[in-house]
Amino acid sequence: MTNISKEQVKHVADLARLEVSEEEADMLKDQLSEIITYAELLNELDTTDVEPITHASDLKNVLRKDEPASWITKEEALKNAPDQKDGLFRVPSILE
Repeated sequence: MTNISKEQVKHVADLARLEVSEEEADMLKDQLSEIITYAELLNELDTTDVEPITHASDLKNVLRKDEPASWITKEEALKNAPDQKDGLFRVPSILE
């Protein structure tokens, strides 16, 4: 098991600007040592014939084809506008 010292935990906590008590430092020291020990087990695996991947699954993003659609005309869009001028919507001013 890889041993991480309490000083190393406090140093990393200081770099991350985290306040860590003595009890938390002891707990984190043990937990981080266990995590590193598990990660070292993965180094023992033979991965010579394994291709690197970017995602855990083969799912691909399926997008619809981008085709132009028919749109309403400017006159149809402005037909129900409460206030319009020169072919544009008019809205109340919010600046004084």
